[in-house]
Amino acid sequence: MTYTRPRPMAWQYCGEQIKLWRNLAGVSRETLAKEAGYGCETIASVEQGRRRPAVHLLRIADQLCGAKGLLRAAEKYLEPEQFPERSHDYMRYEAEAIAISSYQPMRIPGLLQTEEYAQELIGSWWPPLDDQTVEVRVANRMKRQALLDKQTHVFNYVIGEPALRYPIASREQHQRQLHHLLTVSKRRNVTIQALRFDGIPVGMDGSLILLETPDHKHFAYEEGQLTSSLTAEPDKVSQATQTLARITQLAMGPGESAAFIEELADTQ
Repeated sequence: MTYTRPRPMAWQYCGEQIKLWRNLAGVSRETLAKEAGYGCETIASVEQGRRRPAVHLLRIADQLCGAKGLLRAAEKYLEPEQFPERSHDYMRYEAEAIAISSYQPMRIPGLLQTEEYAQELIGSWWPPLDDQTVEVRVANRMKRQALLDKQTHVFNYVIGEPALRYPIASREQHQRQLHHLLTVSKRRNVTIQALRFDGIPVGMDGSLILLETPDHKHFAYEEGQLTSSLTAEPDKVSQATQTLARITQLAMGPGESAAFIEELADTQ
């Protein structure tokens, strides 16, 4: 079973209102796009409810279409999403999971990131996010890390060598991130393993996460640049479980991994 989340109703309603007011005022989509500094495709996506209307766009449309504040009134219902829309279902199950097993080949897992690492990662999203959205998402990621405090819940992480070796910002920030991993790995309910990429063909296809809920349902989650997939289909969960088990076998043990991470931190 694969879970998908519909676009927020506020997006759809505001998009429809922008379109109605634009047509009523005789304003073309091209004119609104030019005045707001967006492309026509962006305006179309907003009007179809596929994209969150920016406050800037609401204000321009309100003024251009003579809505007298009726479009701007929607601003409070369009607060930035705490995380990407495609991740909503995963976050819901992550929050209640009693066991999380994760493999990330190219970046540090979200629950293990320092705030400055998260800031760099989310701030580099392309197309760019506005500052408020970046701030909200970074803050939410930091709040999610409280899950690690649930001492009876289990967290297993395998992290690829590229994520551990190569900084996404300054070397000093990366060094602090590596030391943070060493600190978190001392928790009894957290296991961190490093996977060296020295001729190992397994694990090159991207990240993979397994979740177990309190009622022992199992989910597999994959996330790419454009799409993500959360599934409870037995065949897919089995395949993901076997793949992650093999990756874990090929990774260094926790003690060896800690020594490797410490070595990398000392050479940054």
